[in-house]
Amino acid sequence: MSDAFGRRRPLLIATALHVLSSIAVAAAPTVAVVTLARFGQGLGAAASAVVAVAMVRDLFGGYRLVRMLARIGLISGLAPIIAPVIGSQLLLVVSWRGVFAALAAYGLVILVVCVLAVPETLAARNERAPENATSLSRLRAVLRDRVFVGAAITGSMIFATVVTYLSTSPFVFQSDLGLTPQEFGALFAVNAVGLLFAAQLSARLMRFLEPAWMLGAALAVLLVSGSALVILGVSHAGFPGIAAASFVFVSTTGFANPCVGVLTLKDHHGRAGTAAAITGFANSVIGGLISPLPGVLGGATALSLGVVVCAGAVVALLALFLVLHPRRVPKLDRT
Repeated sequence: MSDAFGRRRPLLIATALHVLSSIAVAAAPTVAVVTLARFGQGLGAAASAVVAVAMVRDLFGGYRLVRMLARIGLISGLAPIIAPVIGSQLLLVVSWRGVFAALAAYGLVILVVCVLAVPETLAARNERAPENATSLSRLRAVLRDRVFVGAAITGSMIFATVVTYLSTSPFVFQSDLGLTPQEFGALFAVNAVGLLFAAQLSARLMRFLEPAWMLGAALAVLLVSGSALVILGVSHAGFPGIAAASFVFVSTTGFANPCVGVLTLKDHHGRAGTAAAITGFANSVIGGLISPLPGVLGGATALSLGVVVCAGAVVALLALFLVLHPRRVPKLDRT
């Protein structure tokens, strides 16, 4: 939709939907209303994120796009790590309804900022899709791009391992290793710092190195960290080893995210909204399918987490070298 009608209007509608849905959850009288409102909340948040990424592609190209996507990757990586910590602190002073009221207030601030300060970016670049271009034609054009498809598959597998880590790590570190909630929060903070530095390092290295090869190196490290978790889980190792492997894993995902973002968006100008929507959909679906696997593999343990990380890294490597083909990717424009 944003490729055909512009970015600003869909962004405002999606953000408003998120705010109204958050208010509905906070005031919901039944579980059914909570479920319906949560769906609207997720839909609004996802649509806003897609449009925001497309707007970045409208405004930036070359190495400037790399830097901006690194910042987005940084925020995207930090958000699921920091959000549970903020939520747990809010629950110390308010009920669960208060948490959603806080989300509504935060969303309202974002909506006001968008209304007052965010311009239309698609028209500014004159990239608006032709009148006869349909959503289906834009979808086909994006899916014909092997670089996009390979990067999207790779990115969705990385995202799935992160979601699995987020759902599994509380059981690994608190239930199995005995960390207190405060100690676990401190561990999350350390991992967040590692992710932050890795994302910025990735953006700087793309000044000299190609993102496809950097992504391959990151996936190799991801496979090593997953293998370490498997070995540590089998040997019933203690906190230091598992924490170190987890730190390497989380930091590596931060390093990989800017590479994925550049590869999926660099060749799609007026179709950036479609490209971002496909990657967001793939991340959600693959993440939702894979994150429950540790339970199937015998419970949320370091071993089961390591198995999922290894499997995700292997699939991502196959997509990178069999679909994307790094040698055939044109060099990044660094102007």
